Formats: sequence, C-alpha cells, structure tokens
Amino acid sequence: MFHHQPLSGQTALITGASRGIGAAIAAELAAAGATVVVNYAHSETAAAALVTSIAAAGGKAWSLKANVANEEEVEAMVKQILERENRIDILINNAGITKDGLLMRMKTADWQSVIDLNLTGVFLCSRAVSRAMLKARSGRIINITSVVALMGNPGQANYSAAKAGVIGLTRSTAAEFASRGVTVNAVAPGFIATDMTKELESEAILRSIPLGRMGSTKEVAGVVRFLAADPAASYITGQVLQVDGGMVMR
Repeated sequence: MFHHQPLSGQTALITGASRGIGAAIAAELAAAGATVVVNYAHSETAAAALVTSIAAAGGKAWSLKANVANEEEVEAMVKQILERENRIDILINNAGITKDGLLMRMKTADWQSVIDLNLTGVFLCSRAVSRAMLKARSGRIINITSVVALMGNPGQANYSAAKAGVIGLTRSTAAEFASRGVTVNAVAPGFIATDMTKELESEAILRSIPLGRMGSTKEVAGVVRFLAADPAASYITGQVLQVDGGMVMR
C-alpha cells in the first residue's frame, strides 16, 4: 500500500489523537510507516474508530487512555508503550482544551485546567519519554502550539499563555536534548477547520488570513510528518513553524 515509508519500524505517541488535528497526524504518521499510539482522555469510541481506519489503510495503530495533565497516568502510559514496542521514537504533544472567557471574569479553575493540560501536559509527556530517547540518542518531539501564542486573542488569556509557554518549553528542551541527537520543535497552526473551530469561521477571520481560507488538518499533519521523518528534518531543532495561511508574519 505505502511505497516510501521513512518512519518504518518507529513508534509514535500522539496525545489527544482521537479527533481533529491529532487524528490527522496519527493517520499521516501511520501512512509513513510508524506504529502509532493513539492517546485519548474521553473519546474512546473515536479513538477505536481511528485505529480501525488506520489498520484498514494498511497501517499499524493502537489506542491508550490517559489524561496527560496527570503525572501518574503519563508515566504509566509511557511505561506501557515501552513494554509493548520496546521504543518510543516520536512524541507529538497535541492534547489541548479551551475554556474561553474574558480575563476579568475568568474563573481560576478555568485558567488552571487549561494550563495543566496544554502546558504542564507537554512537560509531563516530554519528561516521561526523555530517558528512552536520550538513551537511544535519537528522537523527535513535536509540540503543537498555536498562532494565538504569538498574537494573543481576546477571551483566550489562559489558552494563549499556555501555548506561549509551550514555545519557551520547546526551545529549552531543544537546547537540553540536542547533544543526544533528539530534536524538539513546535508547530503553530492558525485557523484550522475542526470541531473546535466550527463556530469561529466568519468573514472577519477569513479577511485576516492572506490565503483567504481556513486550513485543513491534513495541512498541519503534513508539516508534522516532515519534522518527524528522518533524515529531511534532522538539522532542525528549537523552531516554531507557523501553518497559518500567512496570518501572523513576523
């Protein structure tokens, strides 16, 4: 089915992979030959359906439930992957939630839960895979941030702060892991058509995007695949790649 498989024999963990961008990344990396671990927190049915569709296309995948904001669950998840696959080559930190609201009225719990999942979750997962990757002297960590980390967005103080934190975390981790051949990069999607952004599609938003349309999850997944695949992206680390139709040019 797949002729050129640059990720053949590799294992990739994608957090929050049951739908949206995460599901597209899982399908893309499976098509490149990786054994894909589909992590989910709630959407068991969607995760199972994704695993089935990857298998139907000739790929390899299995699903694993864990809340990435929970240290014990993250450690147990990575332990289970290493026991079953004996390796973990690629980590895609994609899991994320939004709890929008104006700062003045934002509940502390809505601030904290977004920071816990979108930022602390990236730290917990990166730390959990670090031992295996550094020992293997190879690996790829790709963190999904957002253009709102670069430009801010009214009503998303918690989300944009967390996603900006992911950029700082990406660069520091890249600096620490580089000598062991492990690269760490971030991908910053703009407005991508998913369940999460359905209600956002408006003329005002489309006018703010030079390419004049929302992006597709496949367009984000293609960039992630490029960063994950050897050897094309092996000299790229500590970078933030914007996939935003030209929305934020700096």
